[in-house]
Amino acid sequence: MIKDMDFYIQELHKRKEISAGTAKDVERQHRKGRLTARERIELLFDAGSFTEIDSLVTTRYDSYVGGKESRYGDGVITGFGLINGRHAFAASQDAAVMGGSLGEMHANKIVKAMRMALQYGCPYIAINDSGGARIQEGVDSLGGYAKIFDANCEASGVIPQISVIMGPCAGGAVYSPALTDFVFMTQNSYMFITGPDVVKSVMQEDVTFEELGGGLMHSQESGVCHFLTTDDRTCLERVRTLLSYMPGNNQDDPPYLPPVDDPERRCPELEQLVPTDPHKPYDVRQVVASVVDDGRFFEVHQLWAENIVVGFARLNGYSVGIVANQPMVLAGCIDIKASVKATHFIRICDAYNIPIITLQDVPGFLPGKEQEYGGIIRNGARMIYAYSEATVPKLMVILRKSYGGAYCVMSSKGLRGDLLYAWPNAEIAVMGAEGAVNILFRREVTEAEDPEARRRDLVEDYERRFNNPYVAASRGLIDDVIQPRDTRRALIRALELTLSKRERHVAKKHGISPM
Repeated sequence: MIKDMDFYIQELHKRKEISAGTAKDVERQHRKGRLTARERIELLFDAGSFTEIDSLVTTRYDSYVGGKESRYGDGVITGFGLINGRHAFAASQDAAVMGGSLGEMHANKIVKAMRMALQYGCPYIAINDSGGARIQEGVDSLGGYAKIFDANCEASGVIPQISVIMGPCAGGAVYSPALTDFVFMTQNSYMFITGPDVVKSVMQEDVTFEELGGGLMHSQESGVCHFLTTDDRTCLERVRTLLSYMPGNNQDDPPYLPPVDDPERRCPELEQLVPTDPHKPYDVRQVVASVVDDGRFFEVHQLWAENIVVGFARLNGYSVGIVANQPMVLAGCIDIKASVKATHFIRICDAYNIPIITLQDVPGFLPGKEQEYGGIIRNGARMIYAYSEATVPKLMVILRKSYGGAYCVMSSKGLRGDLLYAWPNAEIAVMGAEGAVNILFRREVTEAEDPEARRRDLVEDYERRFNNPYVAASRGLIDDVIQPRDTRRALIRALELTLSKRERHVAKKHGISPM
């Protein structure tokens, strides 16, 4: 019997309704303090812009032994739309369908969205809310994870990849977020290789979900989480903000926003904000806010390795990455975690054509047995490698002190820094004057009639002859000494020059970064 078009349309609607879920699914998710997979998609993308793909995908078999049946869509929503007016792809796992567990077709949908994002040069966002591998599908599920990992690796450095953890993320599933550029977590989410029950049975340790893999732990201790937020809505809004600084892919320039802030604006407050006494702390975030457009700074990894500050901002409308020592924590020394944090951020900026602004106030690398045992040499070398390899514009300002190897590793001329400035109070030397005098003139000081007076004279002489910015300027190791109030203007002029920079490395398959 020939059926009219209305019949076929009704059949389509029925199937679409099944894939969309039920009111009971929505209520169950809301009771957990979480949004549904579709609500998350709606908040992430510009209103009405999302187009779903593969909404009618089903599992290869109707049912599995010992398990519930899946339904259309197979527990993940995939598709594309606009975020801040620019195209992006996303996959949002649906915890209402078999706990969001990953099976063969579920994985195939995700990989297809990732491959399309890569092909069309669009960012990819993965919203994770899953019980893990679908046990009923056995090795097909594990093979699905492997394909996702491979797609993550292929897209790395080509398109921005963002993982958003909004529920459980356990077992092998955690490696896909770890392979992406940025990881967001909400406070009621968690991720770990093995759960508390396994830890207790194997290690005889009692630990809660939050202690083992909660967002706060991963933000403060492991460094796996770059952004911790209170709830789903806030999290997705911050994802949109992050993407406003990022290009669609590694061939595009970051988005430019016409500035309101005056490029010639001076910053006299800097001359009071930063103490001339090199031992007194201050919050380098205030320096950043003074210099960048409208004082807006989007900090990354805020709760981890706090002795170094990294994040995105704009200078005269152009997106830039900020790397700055934080004198309020460990006096701004570089330790293992700070090296890892800065290295990751520098490499992301370089991959996506975002100029790097370094604000330096560093007494050196953190000393001690713990750091040496932990591999500060290897990790510090990673930071050197990242700065050296970066071909984007690299600008640097020495705010106060720059001692020893720490001077070398942070965008110095030797690492092909483009334009480097120093404030007139800057100290640039192998070490501070007092330490140098203690080593070089120990006998002379102890044998003097008035040791303290002799020490003061030698310190003053060392500072006059060596420990100031003018020695470095006389050797061409910095390009100019500037007043603090002129920092914004100097950086903007340098940035606009260096945006046309073209630099290539010696041909090779790839370098071998210290690991």
